[in-house]
Amino acid sequence: MNLKRLARGPAIWIVLAVLILWLGASSFMTTGIQRIDTSDGLALLAGDTVEQARIVDGQQRVDLVLTEPFEDKGERVQFYYVEPQGPTVVAALEGADLPGGYDSEVPQTSWWVSILSLVIPFVIILGLFWFFMSRMQGGGSRVMQFGKSRAKLVSKEKPQVTFADVAGVDEAVEELQEIKEFLADPAKFQAVGAKIPKGVLLYGQPGTGKTLLARAVAGEAGVPFYSISGSDFVEMF
Repeated sequence: MNLKRLARGPAIWIVLAVLILWLGASSFMTTGIQRIDTSDGLALLAGDTVEQARIVDGQQRVDLVLTEPFEDKGERVQFYYVEPQGPTVVAALEGADLPGGYDSEVPQTSWWVSILSLVIPFVIILGLFWFFMSRMQGGGSRVMQFGKSRAKLVSKEKPQVTFADVAGVDEAVEELQEIKEFLADPAKFQAVGAKIPKGVLLYGQPGTGKTLLARAVAGEAGVPFYSISGSDFVEMF
């Protein structure tokens, strides 16, 4: 696996964003406290095994600290209630015999959690946009490269092919002599007002030497030789 390519991709940033979001959410989750039914919580408040209680406003939750374990839930339990049950729960807390009393808590969201809640969705959307744009520009889809030339330059340092290397197509070589002269010295023809041809179509069965002829023209004229596949040519135009 290419680690550098992975680091440049959006996947790692999406994973980091989700991890930060999970850590931020987990820091506000109550740990080590077992949940019980609302009826069991009210029954505990009516008994004498509750040492301390806390009601969390906004979450409709009551946390209880017991003097002895409740069933298999341990000594720290919590229960939730629906909004219409609020007065009943408050009355049960006020009427309970709690050695440690009870208090109420209004949870405050920290500033960095507020910032994360705004930044993380933006980062995820940006990462997905980056991912899809990368896919569109890659080999799977060439939408973003439509119309761009895919011609490949053959290095001039390689051995040059000339007309002497071509045999059996003398008529084609004779026709291409003028094209070679155009490419070798275009200024001479432009000076007399001649219009340089835009191209020549070589056709024939595979293996008859069309590409070799094109290389020979470039070699004789001393100009670069470019190659492009037929499918890329059709796609470009």
